[in-house]
Amino acid sequence: MHIAIDRDVCIGAGQCALAAPGVFTQDDDGYSTLLPGGQDGGGDPMAREAARACPVAAITVSETTS
Repeated sequence: MHIAIDRDVCIGAGQCALAAPGVFTQDDDGYSTLLPGGQDGGGDPMAREAARACPVAAITVSETTS
């Protein structure tokens, strides 16, 4: 899984950090950011739920193929 955050779209609602605190946090300005190692979702099943919870659809979760 690959997670991307469009920082131009993010409004800092924080729903992602509430839904998947092991993957997302908020930076000093209040915008969503991935925790270290969060680029692949860290195997957290809540990463997709966090993307769905984003009110402005700033988070994209896609499958990676090996």
